[in-house]
Amino acid sequence: MFEEFPMRESFSRPLLGFIVALLSSLLTASTTSAQISYPMVMSLKPVAVQVGATTECEVNSRYTMRGAYQVRVGGTGVSAEIVPPELPELKPGEKPKELTKLKVKFTVSADALPGVREFRLATPNGASTVGQLVVVRDPVVFEIADNNTADQGQLVTLPATLCGVIEKGEDCDFWKFSAEAGQGIQFLVRCQRLQDKIHDLQVHADPILFLRDLRGNVLAMSDNTFFADPFLTYRFEQGGEFLLEIRDVRYQGNGDWTYCIEANSRPFVAGAHPKVVKAGVETRVELSGVSLEENATGVVSIPAGTAGGLVSAPVTIRDQISNPVGFHVTDLPILVEPAGDHDSVLTAVRVEIPLVIAGRIETVSGLDCYAFVAKKGEKFSFEVIARRQMSNLDSFLRILNEQGQPVREEDDGRFGRLTHADTWLEGWEAPADGKYFVEIRDGLLRGGPGFEYALQITRPQPYFLLEVDTDKTQLTPGTYGAIFVRIVRKQGFTGEVQLHIDGLPPGVAANCGRILADKGIDGCISLYAAPDSKQVASDVRIWGTSTPILAAPVAPPVAAPAALSTEGASKPSRESNEISAEAVAYQEYYSPGGGRGHYPVETHTVAVGASADLLAVTLSETEIRLKPGESKKILIHLERAKDVNANVTLDFLYRHLEQVYANSLPEGVVMEGNQSKTLLTGNDSEGFITLKADKTAPPVERQVTAMMANFSLNFVMKATYASPPVFVTVEKE
Repeated sequence: MFEEFPMRESFSRPLLGFIVALLSSLLTASTTSAQISYPMVMSLKPVAVQVGATTECEVNSRYTMRGAYQVRVGGTGVSAEIVPPELPELKPGEKPKELTKLKVKFTVSADALPGVREFRLATPNGASTVGQLVVVRDPVVFEIADNNTADQGQLVTLPATLCGVIEKGEDCDFWKFSAEAGQGIQFLVRCQRLQDKIHDLQVHADPILFLRDLRGNVLAMSDNTFFADPFLTYRFEQGGEFLLEIRDVRYQGNGDWTYCIEANSRPFVAGAHPKVVKAGVETRVELSGVSLEENATGVVSIPAGTAGGLVSAPVTIRDQISNPVGFHVTDLPILVEPAGDHDSVLTAVRVEIPLVIAGRIETVSGLDCYAFVAKKGEKFSFEVIARRQMSNLDSFLRILNEQGQPVREEDDGRFGRLTHADTWLEGWEAPADGKYFVEIRDGLLRGGPGFEYALQITRPQPYFLLEVDTDKTQLTPGTYGAIFVRIVRKQGFTGEVQLHIDGLPPGVAANCGRILADKGIDGCISLYAAPDSKQVASDVRIWGTSTPILAAPVAPPVAAPAALSTEGASKPSRESNEISAEAVAYQEYYSPGGGRGHYPVETHTVAVGASADLLAVTLSETEIRLKPGESKKILIHLERAKDVNANVTLDFLYRHLEQVYANSLPEGVVMEGNQSKTLLTGNDSEGFITLKADKTAPPVERQVTAMMANFSLNFVMKATYASPPVFVTVEKE
């Protein structure tokens, strides 16, 4: 339940945008219907599976899953096998119908960690988009067809996990259960939070939960607790039968709006203090939540060797194991907030940087204040870890001078491509020598149990982040693919970054390019599947390394941003000045109005499928040498599969509408649109692109890039085939 990033929009954009997207999809339908597309997972029913059991679920998708041969599940303790579908025999010349519903058996070990897992399918058409699966402790009960009124309430015995779908407008699902007098039960909903990573779910559910007696009286209700999902707790004064009702707050519905409700009387841990721990060390923590003893404590132990950053781990409470709780793992010094008042510059706690402070806003309108000494021009970074780990705190930071006057204020932080309620003030520069104070409070002046935080304070060093667009690369035997990696330069980092990849499927080879120094933004990794490659899929690791030229001795490693330190932030080496960063994969999604959005996922999957729409993409030359001001025309030939006559666009840039998402051409090298033929209609298989080097283009040797041939699958998604790697050189004048 501990999402690391905020939710996507759960509301549709203006009507005009919807109409534009609808018309565009209708206009492209005639060209996309004939094309081969990988499956786009829409939902899983039921969406939850129990530990220690095997559960049969149904995957629902856009585009066919016919021939699916593997289900890849994130984490450990969960395996899956496909139930062979019963398919009608095809008549001579008959094309197979799309298979958009597929049974899968998930087997979960007894010691599997509860929580949300990603899964995806491997098929002859490539790897699917990501789906969501919830591992739970209690038996799973799936809704019957008619449970839409109080009189039809589905009878269940608690504890249980109630799974269903808010499948149509005005759909209300009712569940009937018994409770004893004095019994406390909590109902944890996962619904909206399961939809952020679903590609084509443009409007999200906004669930609301009601607890009623059999006469229909509302005893309790819950709306937005964990982002848009409800969490309801209730202690029953009298025993008897009761009803639980779930619906969308707007009375909307969708056949893919699945939900699960964990209903039980176990202790539920919502927060822990301190939130900061070291790997390999047992830490006793104070707990907040539901059905806990007064002043409850427990022990958390993160395995030795765990990388720093955000983790979810259960807490041992005597002989019980809690639900997973969010913690921040660090090797920096830890300061647990001392007792007493330190809510002003007069009572501030003195700290030595770098460190991570583990604190809690104890009271309404409370704040914490910490003092540090800085020299003029010295830079510091302040990162809050709270809401990302399901703390109630919506942090707000102020930097104060010795007189208590604010010199900087900061609210929400940007983490990767998403904005979050946690504050991240990076690279603040002290304006003068002296003592300064960092003040932290809740933006809405709230406080109390559940308002825990970690505050990481460091002296920043140049570093970089890497992002991969998208989360899957599709290959067919004898063809090429391209992976684009984008750099986010931080704290003055200007160096060149060499890209790397491992974990490729058998028969697949890579030619790893680089991200050029200074203004370079994107790099390309070219993949090639051998002609005899079998259908196979594997998750790959993509990372980059750089060796900056330093005028001073190498600084010791500094902590990476908490949200990124295990997936994306560069890490200095203690033995050399080389720094490296793991790339974060982003799945593209179809946003309301026809936009192309991104959401971080755990894996990038490379899949070799069956031969598809294009059998080959060939170029007249792949070694392109340009002098400043010179142009070169590259002839392009497509080998189309039989009866494939859909439009194809040719491009060196990865883009949607007017926005460029990747451009690995060297600085100063551009495509000349009026000197290129990039739209191939019908059976046309011959095109060309002219590359031109600007007169001021800096010299570069053999920058790796690739030419792409794109089929539109819908208004946003493309099926992309790539040329062999293209090496672009800009010569010195």
